[in-house]
Amino acid sequence: MLPHQFFKLLSDETRVRSLMLIVREECLSVGELTEALQESQPKVSRHLAQLRTNGILVDVRQGQWVFYRLASGLPGWMNKLIDDLVASNCLKTEYQQDLERLHAIQARPVCCQ
Repeated sequence: MLPHQFFKLLSDETRVRSLMLIVREECLSVGELTEALQESQPKVSRHLAQLRTNGILVDVRQGQWVFYRLASGLPGWMNKLIDDLVASNCLKTEYQQDLERLHAIQARPVCCQ
């Protein structure tokens, strides 16, 4: 994937917020992301599918659950940009409520990893 294609994928707030949470938590289900982002399940699933189709995320099916995590083997420049984004203060400021809602979910499913 070329840089302009990657940045185009990240031009949507739902995809950025989803990616940041998935990378930070390592593995999240569609249901967890729906609750954390306070978005509809079809909308979250559609954006996750775009990230998966473009090789940024992989899905892991476990019973009734579908979990997403960062794909292995991404180019170094892409990993660095993602790591820098997650390490930035965005998760502590603008997107803090996403984390709080995520951590408030009772009985979260566990990814098999």
